[in-house]
Amino acid sequence: MHPLITQAHIDTFQQDGVVLIKGLFKAELDLIRYGIELNMQTPGPYAAENLSKGDTGRFFDDYCNWPRIPQFEKVIRYSAAAEVAADLMKSQQVQIFHDHVLVKEPGTTKATPWHQDGPYYFVDGCQNVSFWSPMDPVRSNSLRCVAGSHLWDKQVLPTRWLTDTSFYPDDKNYMPVPDPDRQNMDIKEWEMEPGDAVAFNYGILHGARGNTTEHRRRAFSLRFVGDDARYIQRPGPTSPPFPDHNMLTGQCLREDWFPIVFQR
Repeated sequence: MHPLITQAHIDTFQQDGVVLIKGLFKAELDLIRYGIELNMQTPGPYAAENLSKGDTGRFFDDYCNWPRIPQFEKVIRYSAAAEVAADLMKSQQVQIFHDHVLVKEPGTTKATPWHQDGPYYFVDGCQNVSFWSPMDPVRSNSLRCVAGSHLWDKQVLPTRWLTDTSFYPDDKNYMPVPDPDRQNMDIKEWEMEPGDAVAFNYGILHGARGNTTEHRRRAFSLRFVGDDARYIQRPGPTSPPFPDHNMLTGQCLREDWFPIVFQR
């Protein structure tokens, strides 16, 4: 396994669905920070401003920009992330699914709502991992993950962050969004330094508080899939949408769009 992790990291990831990896992107901080600034200066087609009426600050996010931002591609291909992903997933190969930038400027009251990523994606399979890495020190504004939620029998209802409405037309197949604080769930959150990363399964329920500090909270995420990843048809457009992909349910993700970035 990669020297950044131990067997304990792998066991925790498999059991809890979430684990902290210290210093995963420490060597790539300048690249990522520069890439985030380029991303914010020239947003992609999926960029969003996530403040509702009455919210203060700025909550910017954007994804799927690695093909046009070379700094992000270098991190994907040359950092330790893909190999660590293979170790955590127990996978022989790793494909990049997409990148994601989330920036909460100082004084941002908007929280990241509790959600699971998996229901938004057109990916089926257990071998997957997201890395969430802050580019600034985080304390009270870190990522929060509910341990073991990737093993729940029913997925959490995917909603739109601004309108709080169901993402798909039929919500009967999903459980209502829980309140982990009120329900005393096992919430994992860490004080983190720039370049540390939370690794979590697509099925993990997660969210984050607003950034009411006087400092920026820039976060960079990479999403990977492993050997068992297959395309699955959802009841509506997915997020990211990836239009006109021409994949059918049960097929592997096409490698020209989602290249293999690590292989045993």
